[in-house]
Amino acid sequence: MKKYLIVFSIMLSCEALFSQDMTKFHLYQPAENAEMSITKAIGEANRQGKNVFIQIGGNWCIWCARFNDYITKDLSIDSMVKSSFVIYHMNYSKENYNAKLLAKYGYPQRFGFPVFLILDKNGNLLHTQNSAYLEDGGKSYNREKVIGFFNDWTPKALDPNQYKEQK
Repeated sequence: MKKYLIVFSIMLSCEALFSQDMTKFHLYQPAENAEMSITKAIGEANRQGKNVFIQIGGNWCIWCARFNDYITKDLSIDSMVKSSFVIYHMNYSKENYNAKLLAKYGYPQRFGFPVFLILDKNGNLLHTQNSAYLEDGGKSYNREKVIGFFNDWTPKALDPNQYKEQK
Protein backbone atom coordinates (compact mmCIF):
# COMPACT_ATOMS: atom_id res chain seq x y z
CA MET A 1 0.00 0.00 0.00
CA LYS A 2 2.84 2.36 0.88
CA LYS A 3 4.34 1.79 -2.58
CA TYR A 4 1.07 2.90 -4.23
CA LEU A 5 0.94 6.05 -2.12
CA ILE A 6 4.48 6.96 -3.15
CA VAL A 7 3.71 6.40 -6.84
CA PHE A 8 0.49 8.42 -6.52
CA SER A 9 2.36 11.27 -4.79
CA ILE A 10 4.97 11.33 -7.55
CA MET A 11 2.25 11.43 -10.20
CA LEU A 12 0.54 14.36 -8.48
CA SER A 13 3.85 16.21 -8.20
CA CYS A 14 4.55 15.73 -11.91
CA GLU A 15 1.06 16.92 -12.81
CA ALA A 16 1.54 20.08 -10.74
CA LEU A 17 4.94 20.66 -12.30
CA PHE A 18 3.67 20.49 -15.88
CA SER A 19 0.25 22.05 -15.42
CA GLN A 20 -0.60 25.67 -15.93
CA ASP A 21 -3.05 27.78 -13.96
CA MET A 22 -5.72 28.32 -16.58
CA THR A 23 -7.87 30.40 -14.20
CA LYS A 24 -5.45 33.30 -14.78
CA PHE A 25 -5.33 32.93 -18.57
CA HIS A 26 -7.54 35.54 -20.27
CA LEU A 27 -5.76 36.29 -23.53
CA TYR A 28 -8.84 35.80 -25.71
CA GLN A 29 -11.88 38.09 -25.65
CA PRO A 30 -15.04 36.19 -26.69
CA ALA A 31 -17.19 39.34 -26.87
CA GLU A 32 -14.72 41.18 -29.11
CA ASN A 33 -15.60 41.91 -32.74
CA ALA A 34 -12.79 39.88 -34.31
CA GLU A 35 -13.48 41.13 -37.83
CA MET A 36 -13.07 44.74 -36.72
CA SER A 37 -9.97 43.88 -34.68
CA ILE A 38 -8.34 42.11 -37.63
CA THR A 39 -9.13 45.08 -39.87
CA LYS A 40 -7.44 47.32 -37.30
CA ALA A 41 -4.41 44.97 -37.12
CA ILE A 42 -4.13 44.99 -40.92
CA GLY A 43 -4.17 48.80 -40.95
CA GLU A 44 -1.47 48.91 -38.30
CA ALA A 45 0.61 46.32 -40.20
CA ASN A 46 0.26 48.34 -43.39
CA ARG A 47 1.45 51.52 -41.68
CA GLN A 48 4.39 49.73 -40.03
CA GLY A 49 5.41 47.50 -42.96
CA LYS A 50 4.70 44.33 -40.97
CA ASN A 51 2.64 41.19 -41.43
CA VAL A 52 -0.21 40.10 -39.15
CA PHE A 53 0.14 37.06 -36.89
CA ILE A 54 -3.21 35.69 -35.72
CA GLN A 55 -3.25 33.08 -32.98
CA ILE A 56 -6.66 31.38 -32.91
CA GLY A 57 -7.71 29.61 -29.73
CA GLY A 58 -9.45 30.20 -26.46
CA ASN A 59 -9.00 30.78 -22.77
CA TRP A 60 -9.83 27.09 -22.30
CA CYS A 61 -6.80 25.97 -24.39
CA ILE A 62 -3.70 24.91 -22.45
CA TRP A 63 -1.56 24.85 -25.62
CA CYS A 64 -2.68 28.41 -26.44
CA ALA A 65 -1.47 29.51 -23.01
CA ARG A 66 1.78 27.57 -23.42
CA PHE A 67 2.51 29.11 -26.81
CA ASN A 68 1.81 32.63 -25.61
CA ASP A 69 4.04 32.10 -22.57
CA TYR A 70 6.71 30.50 -24.73
CA ILE A 71 7.04 33.35 -27.22
CA THR A 72 6.62 36.19 -24.72
CA LYS A 73 8.95 34.89 -22.01
CA ASP A 74 11.81 34.25 -24.44
CA LEU A 75 12.86 37.86 -25.00
CA SER A 76 14.67 37.19 -28.28
CA ILE A 77 11.59 35.48 -29.77
CA ASP A 78 9.28 38.16 -28.36
CA SER A 79 11.42 40.91 -29.86
CA MET A 80 11.65 39.16 -33.24
CA VAL A 81 7.89 38.62 -33.42
CA LYS A 82 7.05 42.18 -32.41
CA SER A 83 9.51 43.63 -34.94
CA SER A 84 7.87 41.85 -37.90
CA PHE A 85 4.25 41.20 -36.94
CA VAL A 86 1.17 42.85 -35.55
CA ILE A 87 -0.30 40.23 -33.22
CA TYR A 88 -3.96 39.41 -32.75
CA HIS A 89 -5.52 36.64 -30.64
CA MET A 90 -8.80 35.50 -32.21
CA ASN A 91 -11.27 33.74 -29.93
CA TYR A 92 -12.72 30.31 -30.57
CA SER A 93 -15.08 29.17 -27.82
CA LYS A 94 -18.70 28.25 -27.16
CA GLU A 95 -19.34 31.97 -26.48
CA ASN A 96 -18.07 32.95 -29.94
CA TYR A 97 -16.77 30.55 -32.56
CA ASN A 98 -16.09 33.34 -35.10
CA ALA A 99 -17.46 30.95 -37.72
CA LYS A 100 -17.70 33.58 -40.49
CA LEU A 101 -14.01 34.49 -40.16
CA LEU A 102 -12.92 30.86 -39.91
CA ALA A 103 -14.75 30.15 -43.17
CA LYS A 104 -13.11 33.19 -44.77
CA TYR A 105 -9.67 31.85 -43.82
CA GLY A 106 -10.28 28.30 -45.05
CA TYR A 107 -11.42 26.59 -41.83
CA PRO A 108 -8.10 26.62 -39.95
CA GLN A 109 -9.76 25.01 -36.92
CA ARG A 110 -9.30 21.68 -38.73
CA PHE A 111 -5.74 21.70 -37.35
CA GLY A 112 -6.77 22.05 -33.71
CA PHE A 113 -5.72 24.83 -31.36
CA PRO A 114 -3.87 27.00 -31.28
CA VAL A 115 -3.72 27.49 -35.00
CA PHE A 116 -1.85 30.39 -36.57
CA LEU A 117 -2.60 32.60 -39.57
CA ILE A 118 -0.14 34.90 -41.29
CA LEU A 119 -1.66 37.78 -43.25
CA ASP A 120 0.30 40.26 -45.31
CA LYS A 121 0.00 43.99 -44.66
CA ASN A 122 -2.99 44.11 -47.04
CA GLY A 123 -4.88 41.35 -45.26
CA ASN A 124 -4.21 38.54 -47.71
CA LEU A 125 -3.84 35.11 -46.12
CA LEU A 126 -0.27 33.94 -46.68
CA HIS A 127 -0.10 30.86 -44.48
CA THR A 128 -2.00 28.66 -42.01
CA GLN A 129 0.19 26.86 -39.46
CA ASN A 130 -0.70 23.75 -37.48
CA SER A 131 0.94 24.46 -34.12
CA ALA A 132 1.59 20.77 -33.45
CA TYR A 133 4.47 20.94 -35.94
CA LEU A 134 6.19 23.43 -33.63
CA GLU A 135 5.93 21.30 -30.49
CA ASP A 136 8.78 19.60 -28.70
CA GLY A 137 7.95 16.32 -27.02
CA GLY A 138 4.33 17.05 -26.15
CA LYS A 139 5.07 19.41 -23.25
CA SER A 140 6.38 22.59 -24.86
CA TYR A 141 7.51 24.11 -28.13
CA ASN A 142 10.77 23.68 -30.02
CA ARG A 143 12.76 26.91 -30.10
CA GLU A 144 14.35 26.34 -33.52
CA LYS A 145 11.02 25.41 -35.11
CA VAL A 146 9.25 28.44 -33.61
CA ILE A 147 12.01 30.83 -34.69
CA GLY A 148 12.09 29.21 -38.15
CA PHE A 149 8.33 29.56 -38.51
CA PHE A 150 8.37 33.26 -37.69
CA ASN A 151 11.48 33.94 -39.80
CA ASP A 152 9.90 32.25 -42.83
CA TRP A 153 6.91 34.62 -42.76
CA THR A 154 8.49 38.01 -42.06
CA PRO A 155 8.00 40.74 -44.66
CA LYS A 156 11.75 40.55 -45.33
CA ALA A 157 11.60 36.81 -46.10
CA LEU A 158 8.80 37.48 -48.59
CA ASP A 159 10.50 40.44 -50.28
CA PRO A 160 11.30 39.47 -53.90
CA ASN A 161 14.42 41.65 -53.78
CA GLN A 162 15.94 39.09 -51.38
CA TYR A 163 15.95 36.54 -54.19
CA LYS A 164 17.27 38.46 -57.17
CA GLU A 165 20.08 36.66 -58.87
CA GLN A 166 23.51 38.09 -58.28
CA LYS A 167 25.39 39.14 -61.43
